[in-house]
Amino acid sequence: MARSADNPLAVALMGLLMERPMHPYEMAAVLRERGKDASVRINRGSLYDVVAALEGQGWITPSARVREGNRPARTVYALTGEGRAAFVARLDEQIRNPRREYPVFLTAVAYLGALGQEGAAEALRERAGRLRAAIADDERTLREALASGGVPRLHVIEAEYALHMARAELGWVNAIADEVSSGTLPWPAGGEPTGGAVPSRHDERNRS
Repeated sequence: MARSADNPLAVALMGLLMERPMHPYEMAAVLRERGKDASVRINRGSLYDVVAALEGQGWITPSARVREGNRPARTVYALTGEGRAAFVARLDEQIRNPRREYPVFLTAVAYLGALGQEGAAEALRERAGRLRAAIADDERTLREALASGGVPRLHVIEAEYALHMARAELGWVNAIADEVSSGTLPWPAGGEPTGGAVPSRHDERNRS
């Protein structure tokens, strides 16, 4: 399988083509309108790479050429029977089988102690504030999408999942920040972990 056809964007594009044939520019516009750019990276280069890979696999095929005004003609793609089967099989496998993912935060938080007690609490509080802002934005975007009446809830169901996960993360981050600030989270003797620690801003001020 072509590497680009394994990109998460491939699933999103095939999902759109399950609805109706589209040209790549329309695919990108619909994905952004539905907030899919929160779960898949959408840019011109990657989108056209994935479209070419899907066509190379025989999963999509050109079905028409359309011209709008003075713009160049655009190729409209449709999902093939083989593409539909591949799409359904991939979805079924991905939904049934949880996979361990490795977000950047998971790696960073493993070394939380390197920030020092005050630095760790400060960093966690800042993350919590940014999470709250992002959650509020995503909630508003989801409300607006559903209120328009043009987007069925099932088409944005992943936005609900993302919000649920973000709220859970916010709750955890706030709880750990509270434990760090109150001293209820056991901390290495001397306030620094072994193996070399990054001094907190508080430590730097004390040394000056």
